[in-house]
Amino acid sequence: MDFRQQTVVLLKPDTVKRGLVGEIISRFEKVGLKIIAMKMVWISPDLAKKHYPISREDWIESIGKRALETYKEYGRDPGEDLDSLDPKEIGKKMASWLVDFLTEGPLVAMLLEGGNAINTVRKMTGHTFGDRALPGTIRGDFSDERGYVGFVEKRSARNLVHASGNVEEAEFEKKLWFKENEIHQYKRVEDSL
Repeated sequence: MDFRQQTVVLLKPDTVKRGLVGEIISRFEKVGLKIIAMKMVWISPDLAKKHYPISREDWIESIGKRALETYKEYGRDPGEDLDSLDPKEIGKKMASWLVDFLTEGPLVAMLLEGGNAINTVRKMTGHTFGDRALPGTIRGDFSDERGYVGFVEKRSARNLVHASGNVEEAEFEKKLWFKENEIHQYKRVEDSL
């Protein structure tokens, strides 16, 4: 049985601006993930809106609910920072912040391949909020911001990396970010052993 998967990873504009691209890419390569596509791009709001579509109502509501849970975890009143306490409204606002963040500078888009790649990459990136991410994860080692700061400043959290959440999302994002002629199949040294 073949457990190889493909997953999209975006090294967000804060990763590029902080000069962490090489450090983060090397982490993925060191665990045996193969880069089969990669490019640096400064994307349009159109592409960012396709990546973070408000038409995915379940996703929109879930990020709104997570925001409210985050406020509770930090012991803060969401009414102080947010215009609405409705999870869908919060989710829509957060999606717009994510679009703004992805378009504020160049990012590096990668398609990685390997055994159980989706879960491997998700574990390596760590919790969405850097102060909640474990040491040894990308966000745990390199994040420089607390979880709720983005809410207070009415912007997306600066969390360095996006990683596909599941097989369906990875397939959707692969088609969104890469043309077929940008994806390369080759053997790494360990593939020949």
